[in-house]
Amino acid sequence: MVARLTDTDQNFETAFKALLALKRETSKDVNDSAAAIIADVLEKGDAALFDYTTKFDGFEANRQSVLITPQMCDEAEQACAPELLAALRMAAKRIHDYHEKQKPQDIRYTDDQGVELGWRWTPVDAAGLYVPGGLASYPSSVLMNAIPAKVAGVKRLVMTAPAPKGIMNPLVLAAAKLAGISEIYCVGGAQAVAALAYGTKTIAPVDKIVGPGNAYVAAAKRQVFGKVGIDSIAGPSEILVVADAKNDPEWIAADLLSQAEHDPSSQSILITDDHDFADRVAQAASNQIETSPRQDITAAAWADNSAIIVVRSLDDAPALVNRLAPEHLELAVDDPDAMALEVRHAGAIFLGRHTPEAVGDYVAGPDHVLPTAQAARYASGLSVIDFMKRTSLIGCTPAALRNIGPAGAILADAEGLPAHAHSIRVRLNDKKDDA
Repeated sequence: MVARLTDTDQNFETAFKALLALKRETSKDVNDSAAAIIADVLEKGDAALFDYTTKFDGFEANRQSVLITPQMCDEAEQACAPELLAALRMAAKRIHDYHEKQKPQDIRYTDDQGVELGWRWTPVDAAGLYVPGGLASYPSSVLMNAIPAKVAGVKRLVMTAPAPKGIMNPLVLAAAKLAGISEIYCVGGAQAVAALAYGTKTIAPVDKIVGPGNAYVAAAKRQVFGKVGIDSIAGPSEILVVADAKNDPEWIAADLLSQAEHDPSSQSILITDDHDFADRVAQAASNQIETSPRQDITAAAWADNSAIIVVRSLDDAPALVNRLAPEHLELAVDDPDAMALEVRHAGAIFLGRHTPEAVGDYVAGPDHVLPTAQAARYASGLSVIDFMKRTSLIGCTPAALRNIGPAGAILADAEGLPAHAHSIRVRLNDKKDDA
């Protein structure tokens, strides 16, 4: 049975803190295993990469068998139903159009001291896109990872994905072709992350690795960070729905379970101000779980990690939302825009009764790679900027250096760095013409 909290209960704060502290990530310590795999790939290159792929994915891995060719992508596309390809193209266009608006602008200006300043944005040269799951892979995640990188101007996109028995999901390959991914390899796990970070004879290294994976992939990404950039460490999926009693309980239950079906560690939370509505949502969720094709997964996530919270007034909901800092937040209330203004911490906000979170997973346009485990307190979803770097621009004329240089030299002296100070003063003492 799903947990029930009521803010008028004397022990509410204790129960809410327990909900916040709930550890949903895998409890198995995989750091040592990931480190061993990374070290093996670093030392032995392709030999280790292929050995682990053969062991974990059940096919004879070598340079030829792990490579997905353009012809194979063409054949996979032809094997997909026309309606699936049409939906994929619609999603790709909407994702592209949204992310195109995120492209940052370069700036150059001269301040009142005569110093020329600014910044310039440039893309990384190569990005590695990790796609989880082989036959259970998500083509939507291919688009969500690859298209922002393409919009940013990344020239080389490398996709890795585990392929059980050497078989890849055709729609995933169709999505990769549509997104313009130039290299695709049937390798997964920590060994794929290691290859992307350090390179092997088959896979040249990249500058940044993005995309979710299992606990081993997450551990490997943590360990290679610094050698390469990473997007984030993705945890189990989560949704928070704030809903009043004007909603259809069947709709709200469906929204909650849309995330519960991902993984037994997923979390779904409802905040409402009506006890009777809470009961009806709980009943609707139980009924839907009984008929779900993913019943075992959904039931575990709903019973073990999820909660229904009843508050005296929905005016109190934003404060709880900000403490939970959810990955996905639905505001199914009369004035979602007003409530959204009070929310500071959420990966994505879905406004109104007709905006289910699932539309954001596929076709809305914003990226569905979002911060989990309360990381929305300090992090954002994947975007074009994640594939770009900002370089500062500074230019001084002799006059400008005379305006700001003396203060810089004084500060260098104070820090005990005389060469810093000298590099400024030697120019201030230069008697050459300012022109």
